[in-house]
Amino acid sequence: MAVSAKRRKDIAQALTLLAPRMPFYDAEQIREAASAPHMRALTAQNAVRLAALAYIRHTYTDYDKLRDEGLDKDSALYWVNDQVTEILNQWQAAALLPDAST
Repeated sequence: MAVSAKRRKDIAQALTLLAPRMPFYDAEQIREAASAPHMRALTAQNAVRLAALAYIRHTYTDYDKLRDEGLDKDSALYWVNDQVTEILNQWQAAALLPDAST
């Protein structure tokens, strides 16, 4: 089932609100991920938050390499936390941090 126009609009607005300096290419990738069928039950902001954090983790950090080397999920997340935070700060997207209030 296709994503509704309203859902696409809500996701686009959430991206603009939560990460105003996100590069266009990254925003497109995150918008697509946030529109995935398994994200439908989430609010647009939560879908964007989860999609953005996963995208950053897999695109801009050593997370996958650490997992391939045998680190468990929580340890790998710990070791890439600073890298994720750095990208979020560049995007002025501190609201995307898991412990940020919305």
